[in-house]
Amino acid sequence: MSSVVETVTDLVTPILDEQNFDLVEVEFVKEGKSWFLRVYIDKDGGIDIEECAFVSEKLSDKLDSIDPDPIPQAYFLEVSSPGAERPLKKEEDYQKAMNQYINISLYQNVDGEKQYQGFLKEVTEDELTLTVKIKTRTKDIVFDRKNIAKARFAIEF
Repeated sequence: MSSVVETVTDLVTPILDEQNFDLVEVEFVKEGKSWFLRVYIDKDGGIDIEECAFVSEKLSDKLDSIDPDPIPQAYFLEVSSPGAERPLKKEEDYQKAMNQYINISLYQNVDGEKQYQGFLKEVTEDELTLTVKIKTRTKDIVFDRKNIAKARFAIEF
């Protein structure tokens, strides 16, 4: 599976670079009896359906031209936006998320909780600082980055 993700990443990156789009994530997963190759793309200001269709067509052509086929089983190709709650994967994602409202899931509890939402205040190589609201007050909490299982943008209510 990881070789499929690596191959697709290598194939789609030049297409995206040419259009000034960002690669958010590539995943190759089996759901039920079907395989799905999902490519999540974005750009400043958001990505639209025509841009997703363009990338899908170009990537499909590249995949079809490789012999032997890098993905021998049947699969569905989906190219889409990661949505408003896109994951934070790369260092660049964290930098773009500065002062934005995010959600983090932790491997181990911090103050009795494994999930936090708040404004990303600071990011270093080893730590992440969130300004979280607890009832009527705000508090800065520093998290060890090794303890962060997942991070994503969040919608504040």
